[in-house]
Amino acid sequence: MLEEVLENRTEKNGFSSEEIAQILPHRYPFALVDRILDHEPGNWAVGRKCVTMNEPFFQGHFPGKPIMPGVLIIEALAQTGAVCMLSLPENKGKLALFGGIKNARFKKQVVPGDVLELRCKLIKSKGPVGVAEAEALVDGKTAAKTEITFSII
Repeated sequence: MLEEVLENRTEKNGFSSEEIAQILPHRYPFALVDRILDHEPGNWAVGRKCVTMNEPFFQGHFPGKPIMPGVLIIEALAQTGAVCMLSLPENKGKLALFGGIKNARFKKQVVPGDVLELRCKLIKSKGPVGVAEAEALVDGKTAAKTEITFSII
């Protein structure tokens, strides 16, 4: 469903890394979203993470066979979703915290040189708590997908 919306959308509504830093508190080395390509505040967001050999986690994961840790792919998805929720005027200056991760699946290794497309869509919410479907793709193929529960504080 999000794919159809993106294909038919003519106006892009994204954020640069500088604008993301005004919304999220994450900083190097934990700022894992380089750009928000498009979003609808409070509903969905599509981000990008360019994976390079210079990432600090590659020093130990794994020497001679660099693979991006799955937990960091999930964190990048969560940060994409956080931008979606925290870009709402009523959430300005708040934090989005993990409440849970459900049905996480890793389908493809992410390595230096890959560009992650990060998709996060809100599927339900009640008050400050919400649930989102999230998927990370490389070259149009699913690398990871999960359901993320979060709380806005």
